[in-house]
Amino acid sequence: MDDNILDQKWSAGSLLRFAFPTIVMMIFMGLYTIVDTIFVAQFVNTDALSSINIVCPIINITVGLGTMIATGGNAIVSRKMGAGENQEAKEDFTLLILTGAVIGFLILLGGTIWIDKIVYALGASDLLFPYCKDYLMVLFLFIPANILQTLFSNLFVTAGKPGLGFGLSVLAGVANIILDYIFIVPCGLGIRGAALGTGFGYLIPTVAGLVYFARSKGTLSFTRPKLKWAVIGESCFNGSSEMVGQLATAVTTFLFNRTMMNLLGENGVAAITIIIYSQFLLNTLYIGYSMGIAPIIGFHYGNRNDVQQKRVFSISMRFIGFASVLIFTISMFGGSHIVRLFADDTSKVYQIAANGFTIFSYSFLFCGLNNFTSAMFTALSNGKVSAVLSFLRTFGLLAGGILLLPHIWGIAGVWLAVPTAEGIMFVVSTICLIHYRKKYSY
Repeated sequence: MDDNILDQKWSAGSLLRFAFPTIVMMIFMGLYTIVDTIFVAQFVNTDALSSINIVCPIINITVGLGTMIATGGNAIVSRKMGAGENQEAKEDFTLLILTGAVIGFLILLGGTIWIDKIVYALGASDLLFPYCKDYLMVLFLFIPANILQTLFSNLFVTAGKPGLGFGLSVLAGVANIILDYIFIVPCGLGIRGAALGTGFGYLIPTVAGLVYFARSKGTLSFTRPKLKWAVIGESCFNGSSEMVGQLATAVTTFLFNRTMMNLLGENGVAAITIIIYSQFLLNTLYIGYSMGIAPIIGFHYGNRNDVQQKRVFSISMRFIGFASVLIFTISMFGGSHIVRLFADDTSKVYQIAANGFTIFSYSFLFCGLNNFTSAMFTALSNGKVSAVLSFLRTFGLLAGGILLLPHIWGIAGVWLAVPTAEGIMFVVSTICLIHYRKKYSY
């Protein structure tokens, strides 16, 4: 890669072109999960659909670990590249990949040994247990690949190869869709087929990443690593907001499942499953953009280019504002059509989810800025602020809303939990951006 690829005068067009592959990449990664749920809903049954959401917290934690190392390590690597410390950047990069692989194999081992206890701890009923176990057992086998593909997805951008990450993610997404159908319908593997399709999707960017960085002669490539616990620790700390976010997602998903099971039974769990996965897909626009420009923010922070940092921030605020209105509009007026992908419009599940979408849509006006703010402070190596924001947003406001609001407004309280949390967090994020503006010169 050109050593100065991140060191240029950024315009709105060039910044969006740089971030675009990552945005699309995240959309296809979002499709991994949502396609599973669509095929399961259409070709298996609603019990299987509910089961995917029951085991979702485990997937959230795994993704959180990968994203934590990736985003936190990304800040370190891009900062050292910006400071001209290319050999150290390579060593740290290789160390982070090895760390992710080791964590993945440990999760695989522990998960397969204690899978029954894990499934019951997540709240599976006897009816849902077989579906949950079948789905989770297959996914555990692909956990190392899941973590590594998350790492490579981030670090392809840092290496100046966002187009490669984009292409691989598109290929993986298409493969996932095709294999889901083949395994579920012609092969008749049911929910296990959905897990297999997703797992093979993980393998594509993982294998490609291993091959590319093993052969690369650019700034980032595999080299003999040095065991630096400080680098691993700093990566985990810098990326802790992303881990907190995923862990909180796991907790809130569990709380959503429990609340809806108590209020509306398994139809309620299926409805909240539809909305949660739809939210995940729609949020990929914000997440992809934030991930895409994170190396730029980290690079300019490392070389103290305040002029470009201000320019990147200004363009980002305009993009986030536009995207927030766009996603809100799509959700508000297209929510019923999205729900129809999962459930027949005459079913109870459809009625519950479609009604919920109308209220839930307001969250998209606020969550774009909240996602960007957390990602930006991670890129600036301020993991403390990023972690506090994520913790407050999820464990504090969202979890609290799920526990409190249904007692006041019933089902409406469930749908209000997310917009309320995001709205309050929007104010907090704005205050933080203003407070730290002079310190980081954006």
